[in-house]
Amino acid sequence: MEPDQWLAQYGQKIEQAKQSATAVQEQLGDVGGSATSPDGLITVTVNASGALTNLVLRPQLRGEDPERVSGAIMTAVAQAQRAAAGQVVQIMSESFGDGPALDFVKSKMPNGYSGDGTDAVEPEPEIQRRDTRPDDDYFTNPPDVMA
Repeated sequence: MEPDQWLAQYGQKIEQAKQSATAVQEQLGDVGGSATSPDGLITVTVNASGALTNLVLRPQLRGEDPERVSGAIMTAVAQAQRAAAGQVVQIMSESFGDGPALDFVKSKMPNGYSGDGTDAVEPEPEIQRRDTRPDDDYFTNPPDVMA
């Protein structure tokens, strides 16, 4: 291979890498996560790095135990950080594939990331939990309610 040809190919590879990095940078700029406490009184938003960018405390929190409120805030922040981290992992995986770079990024996420297999399981909607057996079956074999 001629040196000029090799240099031209190398230049093209560098330009492609630069364009890919720019695209990833733009995608990561749009990443963020948010979470709301189960009672709906606390909402937090974080950016791609997990830094808190917004905190909303509803007026109903007045008079609440400060330790409970701070604990609920920290739980919501961790959930929002996991959501943002999941987006980062997805972008990195799509752009660069699995490998040492992605493993390194994953290892630096203090709260893990959504989709890492440790997500809390959402309860089934009530409609799916209902016992839909015919009445004769239900009363012949009632559910165990004293579990």
